[in-house]
Amino acid sequence: MNDFLWTEAADPIGTMLLAHGSGAAMDSPFLEKLAAALAGEGLSVARFEFPYMALRRKDGRRRPPPKAETLVDGFRATIEAVLADPRCVGRLLIGGKSMGGRVSAMVGGTELPERVAGVVAYGYPFHPPGQPDELRLAPLEGLRLPALVLQGERDEFGARAEVEGYAIPSGVTIEYIEDGSHDFGPRGQSPATLKGNILHAAQLTATFLRRLA
Repeated sequence: MNDFLWTEAADPIGTMLLAHGSGAAMDSPFLEKLAAALAGEGLSVARFEFPYMALRRKDGRRRPPPKAETLVDGFRATIEAVLADPRCVGRLLIGGKSMGGRVSAMVGGTELPERVAGVVAYGYPFHPPGQPDELRLAPLEGLRLPALVLQGERDEFGARAEVEGYAIPSGVTIEYIEDGSHDFGPRGQSPATLKGNILHAAQLTATFLRRLA
């Protein structure tokens, strides 16, 4: 699980360890765009794949993700590996897209090396689509690190109108992405753009790291 896909910043202020979502690999179009935007804001990005996704890359067979909690130990081992990589500069943020962000929050509730500064979730899956009563707040409630959640206003896993009614822990900052879906994409008539939304998410991430430093 330690075959990293690096997108290095020219003059890094820190590093992001970035996990994928449940159904899209580490080189998905969204993560390609996000990694490039983060690098432009001074964060070197190391992407990785959970074992079930890495197997798909080898044999082409689609596999459902395992339960999120079973991925925590592997993520922790990946943190140790990236910290040992000379391309990992400065403080480390751990984060991910959707399921990757949820697992990151679970990991953020465990004891971690001092260089790990915080958690960032890009489209946190607050609940399964169409099942608003099945809330997944426990990982956020158990965090031992500061966290940033970047959530599309129309995210089907937790839209702004829903999330604003949740009891979010004080250590979690939520920033909303204008008219964004789960992948931050706005509707056609919106003044927002996907490129602009991803850039905004990257800027908020860099600001978050600077504030922690």
